[in-house]
Amino acid sequence: MAQIVKRAYKYRFHPTPEQASELARTFGCVRLVYNKALEERTRAYTQDGRKISYVQSSGRLTEWKRTEELAFLNEVSSVPLQQALRHLQAAFANFFAKHARYPVFKSRKKSRLSAEYTRSAFRWRDGALTLAKMDAPLDIVWSRPLPEGARPSTVTVSRDAAGRWFISILVEERIRPLDPAEAMVGVDAGITALVTLSTGEKITNPRHERANRTRLAKAQRALARTTKGSANRARARLKVARIYARITDRRRDFLHKLSTRLVRENQVIAVEDLTVRNMVRNRKLARAISDASWRELRSMLEYKAQWYGRELVTVDRWFPSSKLCSACGTLQEAMPLNVREWECACGASHDRDVNAARNILAAGLAER
Repeated sequence: MAQIVKRAYKYRFHPTPEQASELARTFGCVRLVYNKALEERTRAYTQDGRKISYVQSSGRLTEWKRTEELAFLNEVSSVPLQQALRHLQAAFANFFAKHARYPVFKSRKKSRLSAEYTRSAFRWRDGALTLAKMDAPLDIVWSRPLPEGARPSTVTVSRDAAGRWFISILVEERIRPLDPAEAMVGVDAGITALVTLSTGEKITNPRHERANRTRLAKAQRALARTTKGSANRARARLKVARIYARITDRRRDFLHKLSTRLVRENQVIAVEDLTVRNMVRNRKLARAISDASWRELRSMLEYKAQWYGRELVTVDRWFPSSKLCSACGTLQEAMPLNVREWECACGASHDRDVNAARNILAAGLAER
């Protein structure tokens, strides 16, 4: 039975100089409102022991707009400013629920430049999208069509460090689950092989960051030689950002294709519950682990499995998948990382990663 899900479609767009200027002002106002609200909530909690709600923060926003110092907040759409307060409220809710750390201030240089518009702040007509405070629709590169009859409920405009403009359009889409499949697979994450499947197949790690490491290092050295605040430094920083953007785009494209393939081919997918945050503390492996992006692959498998009627099973991170013989169940005392192939006392010969993937699948099926 088809289910209705909220799905975001992301596109590049090319703003006019006037639109770019308007969006830049909006980004700055969103950051300012978020930071001022966070400052007030932090002060109220630490000094007076009281909590400030979203409604109270919204009231403070109205007061700020009436002051001479912050009157410029009236020049941009009010909706992205209200959405910034809602995001802050969600951040505090996650913090108090112990799902996230305490909210931090948005940095002018390091934070993502974005603004969120709800339905009252944009016009969608005949496939053209016009944001509040703008006279003309955005010049969007429609790399793929929206679902037929879909109407955007929220749009998020952003600009990355490489200077590219993006718009993410949230719509409700009816997705039909895939036909049931007989296959089931265990997935063992690695570095040399990005993933090893219980079928014996190994997916080679593309190592996107490593492939561009020389080019990136050269660009970073050129950036380090420039003078702070100069035009040359701005151009050098943009070059570095573009290399990073290329790495990120290629990595995400590869992970999308891999996750889609695993979900289409298998009814049940078993994976390890890895704690990547702790693993990257290993200085020798941190760079390779980050380049592999296991966490992003896991996230893709989760929502795609939910969309298409598949089952994703997670196995405890302490499960000894590498030291356990998948043939007889004997647990080896030790299994150093340099041991890639080994033989059990029962006579079974194992490839370390394939054996681990088979054990992950068996453990995942046992926990269903």
